[in-house]
Amino acid sequence: MTDNLTHEGLQRINASPAVRVGGIQKQSLIDFPGKISCVLFLTGCNLDCPYCHNPALAKGEVPDPEAPGTGEILDFLERRRDFLEGVVISGGEPTLQPGLVELCTDIRRLGYPIKLDTNGSRPGTLERLIEAKLVDYIAMDVKTHPLLYRHHLKSQCDPAAFLESIRMIIDSGIDHEFRTTCVHPIVSPGIIDAIARLIAGARRFVLQRFRHSEILRPDFFRSGHSHPYTRSQLGQLKAIASPQVASCSVR
Repeated sequence: MTDNLTHEGLQRINASPAVRVGGIQKQSLIDFPGKISCVLFLTGCNLDCPYCHNPALAKGEVPDPEAPGTGEILDFLERRRDFLEGVVISGGEPTLQPGLVELCTDIRRLGYPIKLDTNGSRPGTLERLIEAKLVDYIAMDVKTHPLLYRHHLKSQCDPAAFLESIRMIIDSGIDHEFRTTCVHPIVSPGIIDAIARLIAGARRFVLQRFRHSEILRPDFFRSGHSHPYTRSQLGQLKAIASPQVASCSVR
């Protein structure tokens, strides 16, 4: 169940030079486990995932470039402190934003726990957030085996950065999950096995169904070589991954 802000409200939220906000969902029961949360969508991404269901955010678009900055968001969160139980910072890729640490600091001053959604490409920023105790839950998308990112997603990818983020999250003691959207040929049973071994000991591994909606690269699925997994196949992938992690689920 969600409750979105009105169009007028979205138009008044925007991007300052430090944090570029692409949208806000003022109420969610599913994005922050166990909490009623608000979701902030920061715009811009450094990957090119063909199945991305937020293409506008991936391209760095915002609802209204002339709207005010994040002050209204903080005012909204201040007014909702008796109702909301947490804030999710999602994207796009939030760690690209130079003002992310400052935004998290401001949100934390209001007393909110923070969940971060990230692709793990910026371990330095992730380390700053963890060391400053600004995040309470981290969800990292592992698109495929990091050695294959350059082939499937972006030619200029550093596999070591993703591997560093994985290990940092597991070792942090912070509540976390890793997520993989299951699409041929980016993901295969062998790749799921390899990912599960990379994240061995993780608290949660979520295998996500591909969502048939507006996506970043529709042409990727017109070739006939790429297609989502069936429910039965997802169950098989879950069986492969489960021995390596505390909990594995299909979402």
